[in-house]
Amino acid sequence: MAPSPTGPMHIGSARTALFNWLFARQNGGAFILRIEDTDKERSDKKYEAEILEGLSWLGIDWDEGPRQSRNEIGDYGPYRQSERTAIYKKYLERLLEKGDAYYCYCTNEDLDAEKQDMASRGLPPRYGGHCRNLKNPPAGKNPQVIRFKIPEVKVEFNDMIRGKVAFDAGLFGDIVIAKDVETPLYNFAVAVDDAEMKITHVIRGEDHLSNTPKQILIQKALGFDEPIYAHIPLILNSDKSKMSKRFGDVALLSYREKGYFPETILNFIALLGWHPKGDREIFSKEELVKEFDIARVQKSGAVFNQEKLDWMNREYLKKTGENAILDILTPMLAEKGMRPEKNFLEKIISALRTRAATVRDFADMGKFFFALPDYEKSLLVWKDATLHDVKSILKEISWKLAEIPAGDFSRETLSHYIAQIIGIRKRGDVLWPLRVALSGLVSSPDPVEIMEVLGKDESLRRIGIAVQKLES
Repeated sequence: MAPSPTGPMHIGSARTALFNWLFARQNGGAFILRIEDTDKERSDKKYEAEILEGLSWLGIDWDEGPRQSRNEIGDYGPYRQSERTAIYKKYLERLLEKGDAYYCYCTNEDLDAEKQDMASRGLPPRYGGHCRNLKNPPAGKNPQVIRFKIPEVKVEFNDMIRGKVAFDAGLFGDIVIAKDVETPLYNFAVAVDDAEMKITHVIRGEDHLSNTPKQILIQKALGFDEPIYAHIPLILNSDKSKMSKRFGDVALLSYREKGYFPETILNFIALLGWHPKGDREIFSKEELVKEFDIARVQKSGAVFNQEKLDWMNREYLKKTGENAILDILTPMLAEKGMRPEKNFLEKIISALRTRAATVRDFADMGKFFFALPDYEKSLLVWKDATLHDVKSILKEISWKLAEIPAGDFSRETLSHYIAQIIGIRKRGDVLWPLRVALSGLVSSPDPVEIMEVLGKDESLRRIGIAVQKLES
């Protein structure tokens, strides 16, 4: 797994990491994390930290690579490309000496003019090889880049997912592999790293498919062994458009902030582009190691389904104990300055458990438990009832509830008393204004559940506020 720390780690990178991790665990291999930070201008240490934190949150451990302490594990480091300059320089100089690479003196203006000329003649844009066979540097010009001589051959390789793949290298033109011997670019650095780190299998997104033949040609020029490749399908938005790395909603750690469980995300991304045998959809990490088969990874794009993610998180939520939910929920509430008692939170969790999709839903959907939102008195009226009818019903409810001992304000007792009030009335005439009086909302848990959580004093206080609104 070789992410670039140029932005937040996203779902696609997490899925790539998971597929690599599963394949390594199944085959007794090593899962390697390499930070590809050759883009010095855009790379940022905070994004590297997010990558390490995100993988750790998911429970994806790596056998070799950097650690959050800035130390490393593994014998083939450094695992940050920014620390491997001397290694790249050695191989760049080797290619230059062999004549497989050369300095190019063409400026951006020269290249733009060449592209325009090719376009006018209906030719695909590529470097025409102006500097390929220069004997001596042109007077008054400095080298702009180092180019690799692409031979006019057919490059073929067997992809574990796509089968036989072939490219006509003659269409590439001589590619840029470095700005200078101290500044390698992506395709060259990757080819060297894969050889130096003894990588046997490369599992990555299909957006890298066109890079593979270029890397294979560099490997051959340097006498390296060729890894086995697998290019997994891209993750698509619901409209089938490509999911962007910089689209904030798919940043991996944003799902932690929203209250999704790491087990949910791991399970969900495993099924993005991979289909297990049968119809089963819920898997533990250990079960995924047993079930995963790279041969069952599809070629077509995998659509990100938010509804399925929420359904899956609900399934995990059902199995999660209150203490585990409290461990996540308590700091979320603390961020908002709320530090309720554990017993009160446990009651809120019980009331909202069937409605919540994520742990944050307990905080967002349960706001009214902490403070009654403002609402218009018209919201208290159910269908064709009058304000006078609603006020009478709420007063009757208040009198009945006042009879209940504070220590017996349980769901069973409250249900009994509310049933007496409903009597020959329509249920909505009683429950609707009571629900609004207690929550200030159109949609909320059953009013009996709300009262059990709020307790006698707070429930009566809120009903009193509703009556005052109706009298004003």
